[in-house]
Amino acid sequence: MSAVIHDGTAMLGRHLRRIRHAPAITVMTQTMPIVFLLFFGYVFGSALAMPGEEYRAFLVPGMLVATAANGIMTGMFTAAQDAHRGVMDRFRTLPMSRSAVPVGQAAADLLTTTVGLVPLLLVGLAMGWRVEGGWLRGAGAFGLLLLFRFATTWVGILLGLASQSEEAAGQLASATFMLPLLSNAYIPVDGLPGWLRTVAEWNPISAVTTAVRDLWGNAPVPDGAAWPVAHPVAGSLAWCGALLVVTVPLAVRRYARGGR
Repeated sequence: MSAVIHDGTAMLGRHLRRIRHAPAITVMTQTMPIVFLLFFGYVFGSALAMPGEEYRAFLVPGMLVATAANGIMTGMFTAAQDAHRGVMDRFRTLPMSRSAVPVGQAAADLLTTTVGLVPLLLVGLAMGWRVEGGWLRGAGAFGLLLLFRFATTWVGILLGLASQSEEAAGQLASATFMLPLLSNAYIPVDGLPGWLRTVAEWNPISAVTTAVRDLWGNAPVPDGAAWPVAHPVAGSLAWCGALLVVTVPLAVRRYARGGR
């Protein structure tokens, strides 16, 4: 365990330095959620039955969860880049823990996400969103966001290591943009057709979004929803636990065997 912590910390530093030397990517990943928040909040908000201010309070938690779900995209792209450029091959020749490289990547992503969510929260506050459920519950919601980001990052790392090429990983990563659209992140799903509502409610993003809204006091838990949405905190923890239990050992094993 001490070797994992020591070597993982070294890999964490390596990824943080990598982020520092690629500021354009960092700026893009930080600004795009803010642009989408403003666009959805002021354009879509005028087209829905919810009044604009009410919709923006509904939207901010969904946008934060969608940003957390982007861990799939960033994890996939970063892992594929290292795997197909020979970086991981060089790491495997070093006397270090096999889990240190993916652990370091996931930890670096979690740290940068923690900092990166702050501007999005500030913009949400400027748009009229507020934490109505108390700061203790608010802190719990923020912790749930970070746990979900950590879980989705591991999903991305596994997919990136399993990808056939860097280009294929980039194309698949771009397709993950559809996942929040098939959830309740941007709109209520109670008006969707039955089968589509079922798909949306069993999307992990829907459970986490509902949990965050409930903890922040932004929207009540909907009636008659599927179990993960009807019990959003338990459903979110179950989804995150399942994703981590499946993807962490598979990603470490894939790295140890060779990412291709």
